[in-house]
This record gives sequence, structure tokens and C-alpha cells, in this order.
Amino acid sequence: MMRYALYFTPPSHHPLWAAGCDWLGRDPETGVTGPGGEHRIDPRRYGFHATLKPPFSLAADSTAADLETALEAFCLERDAFVMPALGVAALGDFLALRPAPGTSGEESAQRLQHLADDCVRQFDRFRAPLSAQARARRATAHLDATEVAYLEAWGYPHVFEHWRFHMTLTDALPRSEKGAELRARLSTDATRHFEEALHGPLACEGLSLFVESAPGADFRLARRFSFSA
Repeated sequence: MMRYALYFTPPSHHPLWAAGCDWLGRDPETGVTGPGGEHRIDPRRYGFHATLKPPFSLAADSTAADLETALEAFCLERDAFVMPALGVAALGDFLALRPAPGTSGEESAQRLQHLADDCVRQFDRFRAPLSAQARARRATAHLDATEVAYLEAWGYPHVFEHWRFHMTLTDALPRSEKGAELRARLSTDATRHFEEALHGPLACEGLSLFVESAPGADFRLARRFSFSA
């Protein structure tokens, strides 16, 4: 069964898009692949992105054309905005690009939060109920009561105040002394790799619709939708 997801991606012309695809070893828009690097299997499959509405199967009464029409209307009512400065940071067991601490990006962060919240709410009518297998996969032991409620209501636990903007760069890394050494090395490598691409301004100019054609297949960037307000 196909799945769809709404993601933030840098504009195709921005150096960060090229740097992210190069880091993961795959461009989900063109299909071009490269060597990538170690400990990047999962993020390579999903493509370089930040999640706004997590992957979902279409409801029985919805079509891909319906979803795209709704996305067009949604983006027509929004305008682009400047992103907060990003940097390499740990999030749980993996590394990601995250809003850099100590930067003056409060307004940008609020706009990102509102965008993610609106994507979750306004496109949930297109989401089919979770299968038992998907629910079990997402219902991990560390979820709190609110996250469990969000999983049942919205199909994903990390939404609204539990959402964190991140662009995943690595697989989950081991929690051990060797894992700490690996994390430090990958963090240094990633910081060096993305330094130039993160130097200039970055804007959120629209949404990207990603598609997983079959379970376990690589997600591809099917279409970009530009904010037009």
C-alpha cells in the first residue's frame, strides 16, 4: 500500500538541498544515488527532509489527486518565511539538523510550529486509520500518556507540542562508549559537510509531497508545492 508524507525540504536550488542529498547518498527528487556514508540507512530511504505530517496511507474515500488539490489550496494561502539558523545536534539516539540554540529565530520557530500543526490537522481527513502493525511499531514503551493519545487520534505520537523540527542525518547510534565516539566523529563530519550550505539564509517556501510506492521502498519527492500568498 502506498504511503504519503508532507515534508519541509530546502528549495532545489539551495546549497543545503544538494549537501543533504550528498550526505545521505540519494536525491529523492531526481532518483540520482551516490556513495553516501555509514550509519545513514534509514534517513537515506526517507530522503533529506523535516517531517510536517508523518507518512500515512490514504483513506478509502480519498485519492492522490484529492490530496494534491488540497495541498495546492493550502499553499495558496501561505507565504514564505525565513527559517531559523540550523546546526548539527543530537536528538535522542541520532544526529540531525536542528534550530541552533542561542539564535534569534523565535518568530521563525513559531511559524514552523504552526505550519506543522496545520498540516497534521488539515490533512488528517486524507489519512486511513492505522493498521495494527503500524500502531504497534509506533507505540513504543517510552511514550507518555499525551503521546499515546496523539497516536490514537492523529496516527503519530510526536505532534503538536511534542513535535521537534529536525532533518535526520544518521541512523540511531548505540548508547555505549564506542557509540559516543562514533557520535562525536559523525557530528564532526556532518558539521564540516554542512558548514558552507548553512552559512547563507534559508527560507521555507512551500511543502514537498513524498510518496512510498510500496512497504520498504525509498520515499521519493513526488511534487513541490510553493507558498503563494
